[in-house]
Amino acid sequence: MRRLIGACLALLLAACASSPPPDPAPRGLRVVTLNIYHDEADWPARLPLIIEQLRALDADVIALQEVLQAEGLPNQALSIGEALGYSVQFVSNDPPGRSRRYGNALLTRLPVLEQDWTPLAPREDSRSLGHARLRFEGAPIDVYFTHLHHTQSGGAIRRRQLQDLRTFIARRPSPAPSLVLGDFNAPVTAPEMAAMEGYVDSFGSVHPGADARAMTTLNPHFFDFRARIDHVFAEAGRFEVLDARTVLDTPGADGTWPSDHFGIFVVAQPIAR
Repeated sequence: MRRLIGACLALLLAACASSPPPDPAPRGLRVVTLNIYHDEADWPARLPLIIEQLRALDADVIALQEVLQAEGLPNQALSIGEALGYSVQFVSNDPPGRSRRYGNALLTRLPVLEQDWTPLAPREDSRSLGHARLRFEGAPIDVYFTHLHHTQSGGAIRRRQLQDLRTFIARRPSPAPSLVLGDFNAPVTAPEMAAMEGYVDSFGSVHPGADARAMTTLNPHFFDFRARIDHVFAEAGRFEVLDARTVLDTPGADGTWPSDHFGIFVVAQPIAR
């Protein structure tokens, strides 16, 4: 009997040893969006804090808004990207030869397949939309990044800019899943945000009721009112949102804040078709 039990145990152990390990859980695409507040509020003190907290997030893609370069100020996105070891795509309505340029940027450690951008109307508002096609887990994904009109009464301008955004996205011929991220200067409940139909508010999908008064991406140290206006939108049915939270919401030991905005961090796994 002992020999029989021993033989059965040996067979069981051999079967376990020969069976392949289970597939690891998907890590998901890790993305961040952050308005960096150009060079205000002691940029030299804020820069290392932003780099430190972004590095800790280990993101694949980082969208930055209010990126500035000027005389005596190297391009802020390039400074952050070089410190993190990421490639940088900077888009601006200002001509490349101008010393002062203001715009948005996408930082990534993923392979870049294509890049493009377009200005958003009206041109005097200095708003733009950038695009990058990236390779993630062997397949392409499209990432769009933007910063919309800022005034509280400017819903009609933002609606026009979002219509331009959707027109630009619709021109993409490929069925690659897409994300749209940035500072929209409006909560998802604003009427103009209806233009994002077909996209899921990633943060709101993880935190229902996230537009309650307690939730904000406007840093209360700088703003008297609260609103979640920075967003990561995931194309509906193309991603599983695994995590979403505010980040870069902690000051340094000396009380310096990374920015006047908090960032949004999202982990989203593309759904294979």
